[in-house]
Amino acid sequence: MALETAKRYLEDLGYGDRIMIFEVSSATVELAAKAVGTEPEKIAKSLTFKVNDKPVMILCAGDAKVSNPKYKAFFQTKAKMLTFDEVHELIGHDVGGVCPFGIKDGVEVYLDESLKRFEFVYPACGSANSAVKLTIEDLEKVSGYIQWVDICNIPEA
Repeated sequence: MALETAKRYLEDLGYGDRIMIFEVSSATVELAAKAVGTEPEKIAKSLTFKVNDKPVMILCAGDAKVSNPKYKAFFQTKAKMLTFDEVHELIGHDVGGVCPFGIKDGVEVYLDESLKRFEFVYPACGSANSAVKLTIEDLEKVSGYIQWVDICNIPEA
């Protein structure tokens, strides 16, 4: 059901032709990269947190890790990830297919600077066997993001 909601959302914005549905799982960064045929860092993973009892989603590069000090400095609170059940309840997608497309009202979406390294990124599309190919500009247009943030660290090359 979340796949259909995300697909409809993207189709309504003119991005339906970018959606990929796989015969294999794309539920993790590594599996998604293999399914898409790209490097893991180009997978836009969606991390979900609770900030002041509100759901927050941060899209970041597949190789990025949340920096607790940066997170706390920005959100003024300690990082508290949503539980498996909370993700479904508060976001509207299940773990493995979480994306900012067709989500529940009230979810604040942020894009992390770690994504800006790439021409194209591949977020999920509402299911554990889907993705959508987007430029950074496209991601800005369709994600409903509030702002860019710098709360992740990326590995040194």
